[in-house]
Amino acid sequence: MSQAIRDAYRRGEDDETLNPLVLIGPEGTPVGRIKRGDVVIFYNIRGEREVELSRSLIEDDFHEFSTAGPLGLHYTTMIEYSKDLLVHVAFPPDESLNDTLSEVVSRNGIRQVKITEAEKAYHVSYFLNGKRQEPFPGEERIVVPTRKDVALFDEAPEMSVTEVAEATIQEIREARHAFILTNFPNVDVVGHIENETAVIQAVEAVDREMGRVLDEAREAGVQVLVTADHGTVEKWLYPDGTVDTGHTDSPVPFVLVNGEASVQLRKEGELTDVAPTILQLFGIDVPGSMEGTSLLSRAPSKPARRLVVLILDGWGYNPEAEGNLIARANTPVMDRLLGTCPFAVLAAAGESVGLPAGTVGNSEAGHLHIGSGRRVWSDRLKIDRAIENGDFFSNEAFRNAMAEARRRGSALHLMGIVSFFSSHGMMNHLLALMDMAKKEGVGELYIHAMLGRRGEMPESGANYVKQIEDKCGELMQGLVVSVIGRYWSMDREENWDRIGKTYRMLVHGEGFPVKATG
Repeated sequence: MSQAIRDAYRRGEDDETLNPLVLIGPEGTPVGRIKRGDVVIFYNIRGEREVELSRSLIEDDFHEFSTAGPLGLHYTTMIEYSKDLLVHVAFPPDESLNDTLSEVVSRNGIRQVKITEAEKAYHVSYFLNGKRQEPFPGEERIVVPTRKDVALFDEAPEMSVTEVAEATIQEIREARHAFILTNFPNVDVVGHIENETAVIQAVEAVDREMGRVLDEAREAGVQVLVTADHGTVEKWLYPDGTVDTGHTDSPVPFVLVNGEASVQLRKEGELTDVAPTILQLFGIDVPGSMEGTSLLSRAPSKPARRLVVLILDGWGYNPEAEGNLIARANTPVMDRLLGTCPFAVLAAAGESVGLPAGTVGNSEAGHLHIGSGRRVWSDRLKIDRAIENGDFFSNEAFRNAMAEARRRGSALHLMGIVSFFSSHGMMNHLLALMDMAKKEGVGELYIHAMLGRRGEMPESGANYVKQIEDKCGELMQGLVVSVIGRYWSMDREENWDRIGKTYRMLVHGEGFPVKATG
């Protein structure tokens, strides 16, 4: 299968949008399809892009596209993707976070609104609210539809940024909410596509629309905080000069606009400091559960009546110009802010956002830490530690899944992202499951790989699949039977045509046929 991926590269395909590849046997029939009564482990983490595919496989009354009907699967997920999914969960969530920014603001009677386009709606709701989906009292959400008339957003780098800005301006004018939080997704979303011109256009679109919002806020006498959740395109190149489309370990800017002249900012901090800063601007006591500290040099002379927070998704801070697409872009608004306003740089990667030391940031961790005001250790870190100390291999959900495969005499399917380091999962999680399946005496073992070059070297998907194939050979068990780009399999915008394509690959064996060898 790894060679078939390389052949697909030669045909002009890439990891992210790779069309399905399906292993076929000597008779020309697909091998390792998901059948009625089989056992599936979806080993991805994070969760919001995993719900739609899971629904199609487990819901008896699923109707978004035609299916094979109820499959009666024993279905296990690495973490909880949604409370509404009736599945077995290997690493259930910790207790929900209390005293998050949104909760404290709500408790103090301040009406708030979150604004973004659908591409980031989950982040400014679920993650920003401490992994709580339901709004707090007095909280509203405005979600601008994400365009569906383009395949990838390098075709429309502006996305819906103008509409998001218009919604923010309207909220400033109407003064219905004292706290307005807006996310501009463009830099992160377009930055994952290897198209330098489009990325620069995305950066410039965000800068332009931010300027419009700031002009409106200035006229209304409203203070504004400008920050980001992680970096992306401010480090566009690997040391060898190849393009890095992933997230970065850069800090992010934090700028106070229209504040009192005597109030300055600490020069450095972390994303956990954002919530305490906002609360101090509002004159609200910071709860003891928040570990972060306000970035303000002193308390303002009077509490802010209204406040706008702009999250420029993926806008990292890098003073070096080399390989920096933000520096390459025309950004007069941000340039003016950094030159005239109090600003700090905030750590947004690694342990500062609950991730392993030395790792890059991401939108999930970024928004979670902006909203929580404390470090929240990631699912990835908990799983890695469980592998290291051996608890992973005695996990009840995994053991039950493998026991069920033995009892039913059915196949075990391991399904998920194949990447050295993705916010949705890691290679070592899959390899650990393969080791466990061998020890637990599983018979048939099939692997369905999802590829996506975000922060990976060019054509890395084939290399990762080759590693899995080598592992199968070492264990003398298992086959990689399906490969598909994450564009098709990991959607969150109800693009059911994409999920349907993945479903048909998994269940019916639809895809480019790859002959099994050996």
